[in-house]
Amino acid sequence: MSTALAPFRIPAFRLLIGGRTINALGNSFAPIALAFAVLDLTGSATDLGLVVGARTLVNVIFLLFGGVLADRLPKHLLMVGASLAAFVTQAIVATLVLTGTATIPLLIAISALNGMVGALALPATSSILPQIVPAEIRQQANGLNRVALNSAAVLGAPLAGVVVAATNPGWGIAVDAATFLVSALLFAFLRVPPAPEAEPAPGVIGDEKTPGEAAVEPSRPNIFADLRTGWSEFRSRTWLWVVVAGFCVLNAAWSGSLFVLGPVVADDTIGRRAWGLVLAAETLGMIVGALLAMRLRMRRMLLFGVFSTLFMSIPVLILGVYPHLWLLIGGALVAGLMVEQFGIAWETTMQEHIPADKLARVYSYDMVGSFVAIPIGEMAVGPFAHVVGIETTLIGATVLMTLSVIFMLSSRDVRTLQHKLPEPETGAVKQSVP
Repeated sequence: MSTALAPFRIPAFRLLIGGRTINALGNSFAPIALAFAVLDLTGSATDLGLVVGARTLVNVIFLLFGGVLADRLPKHLLMVGASLAAFVTQAIVATLVLTGTATIPLLIAISALNGMVGALALPATSSILPQIVPAEIRQQANGLNRVALNSAAVLGAPLAGVVVAATNPGWGIAVDAATFLVSALLFAFLRVPPAPEAEPAPGVIGDEKTPGEAAVEPSRPNIFADLRTGWSEFRSRTWLWVVVAGFCVLNAAWSGSLFVLGPVVADDTIGRRAWGLVLAAETLGMIVGALLAMRLRMRRMLLFGVFSTLFMSIPVLILGVYPHLWLLIGGALVAGLMVEQFGIAWETTMQEHIPADKLARVYSYDMVGSFVAIPIGEMAVGPFAHVVGIETTLIGATVLMTLSVIFMLSSRDVRTLQHKLPEPETGAVKQSVP
């Protein structure tokens, strides 16, 4: 088996990627179905922003606790419990929409509950891979994981558009609920070894332990002590908090534009089915991008990844200036291809430079910082567009996204952080210079 496919030799990786892929297939239905369910109810971009923003807001609030739980408890059990709870919440939403009893307050409340469930498991889902896959093939594992997730999305998005246009948005949400049930079953069979005490990354001084001390599991007096430890790991790395701060702005502009104004513009121009094709084109680009990224060998992987996010603004600009179907498909394709260069670079960099036993907590701070402005963007973009116009809002979002990338690239730590490369002859890991 080639190096690119080597992670598939590991049974736990196959279960992980299988559960996440099935879940991604259902989740590709959820944004499209929920967006048009709300628009069918009220036709209001503001109401849509409140529904999707409520989920993100609660998700951000509980992410830090999800990180602590993931470093304390078996990660796969958290994933099973969260999948079952998500099945219940999405099944309730589907029932409400299908029976015509859904209201905006009900959708906001259930979306918020779903956000809490997702927050308690997301750090576990993100940080479990280093416990399953050896370091020398993690870049390939991250690539395969993202290829699988994006392949599910590229199949699901156009299918969701067809289902929503031909039937009822509730059926799309019902598909999402069913996939959570299947993924819970797969996660239940995961057997994961405990996280090792990782060595400090190059250039980072860790706590010294005696040989006897390493065998003793340190006590954790309370959850806030764990939060402080995670925060210390997070703030001690400039490259980490600079990128998270940049993505705070980038994600707010991106989510408000694509997930709130995108369906509104599509309803008035290209249509619901075509909007599903645009989202599918983005994920198709992400598949191609992941296949490319998992084969790249460069020492400044993070620099290249951050630079690639400049292209995320292309579909936002097209949506605002000239929302033609084929232009949107082309722009989404390029954006997806380039953003995946960042995605794999970021995952690999985090797993390489953060101690494994603290990775879930650092992931939770990463997620909170990156996502905290998303509900603000989703809730504010509707009223803002109502005042200044949708076109002006989307052009402004494009400018904001570009400035956030320039901010990240201005950091010397982001530009110079080194990545370990395998020796071409032996495959051994070569130590990079700090």
